[in-house]
Amino acid sequence: MACAVALAHDASEPMGMMCGMNLRAWERRFEIPLVVAAIAFALLYAWQVLAEPRGQLLEVAKIAMTVIWVVFVVDYVVRLFLAPHRGHWFLRHLPDLATVAIPALRPLRLFGLMVEVHRLAGAKLRGKVMLYVSVATVVLVLLSALAMLEAERYANAATIVTFGDALWWAIVTVTSVGYGDLAPVTLTGRVVAAAMMIAGIALLGTVTATLASWLVQRNFDQEETSQAVTQKEVLELTAEIQTLRVLMEISSANLPAPTTNNLGGIPGPAPSAPLLP
Repeated sequence: MACAVALAHDASEPMGMMCGMNLRAWERRFEIPLVVAAIAFALLYAWQVLAEPRGQLLEVAKIAMTVIWVVFVVDYVVRLFLAPHRGHWFLRHLPDLATVAIPALRPLRLFGLMVEVHRLAGAKLRGKVMLYVSVATVVLVLLSALAMLEAERYANAATIVTFGDALWWAIVTVTSVGYGDLAPVTLTGRVVAAAMMIAGIALLGTVTATLASWLVQRNFDQEETSQAVTQKEVLELTAEIQTLRVLMEISSANLPAPTTNNLGGIPGPAPSAPLLP
């Protein structure tokens, strides 16, 4: 009803424009602005965590990050509104809702940067999955290290108190090594750690699936090449047989007709010419 009213009044209004597109159209139209917003959010967040600004600079950073956060909230609400099956979409995007609704989980929204970049460049990098996985791993390690440092730095009995500690923890976690020398003690830190572990397994699975797909494709290409060569040889052999058949027919047409004798039609020698006196 709201869409019908908006479209009846003016299709150029924001509601009318939003109702005139589907979910995929919205995502295609605003994917670049969302990537830019995610990158800006990541840079501001990194500066806030590492530099620890005070006073007016801190307030400016918080305001800028809040504005970007509002953009993410609006995007979530609009995508939910445009989803053809809202209940199914809502259940599939519960992590997005958690990072929007719970302030303590806001650092997890940094992982959305990889999602936006993948959504923008995934089709173009379809043949370069390994490159994407490498970039995604670097981004994941850096962003999770920042989120972990902010959550753990001033906690009681914390072992991750510097960016070097957080970076080391992120590397050993994403590679599934997990020495255990550094571990989060806060709730936010443990949530970040859980997300990091799941993402690390997903990246490892992507690498394994890519290698398996490459091997299968290579075997399939070799079989196709072998079949093409065999088919070509069969065609060449068939052409040679047809040529020989034609030559045999021509040779048979040029031979003299066979003669028969009086013994049951058995072919005999040709009659000799009469002797001259």
